[in-house]
Amino acid sequence: MAFFELRQYVVRRGKQKAWLRMFDEEVMPFEVARGIVPCGIWHGETDDSVFIWMRRFNSEKERVRLCNAVYEDPYWLKELAPRIDKLVDRKKTKVQRIVANKKSSVQ
Repeated sequence: MAFFELRQYVVRRGKQKAWLRMFDEEVMPFEVARGIVPCGIWHGETDDSVFIWMRRFNSEKERVRLCNAVYEDPYWLKELAPRIDKLVDRKKTKVQRIVANKKSSVQ
């Protein structure tokens, strides 16, 4: 059964603009190229520390395979991750697995 990952990040003070640019131009294309399916991306309207996105997986096996393809890639480890750490406080990241209700439009 498909499920979603709701990912909530805390963007470092004064870094929202740089984070949004990096996410849109580098992080998201990198993940999509490896099979990640984004379902929504949001940032705080008045709170620049808020960034939330959701991605969809068809199974746990698929999630593991796709996440390994992203997070074990040398480019991610050497280039992207260190730069992300300067923009996002990853220690405060919250990840929740959620499933859609039967009447949800995202089934």
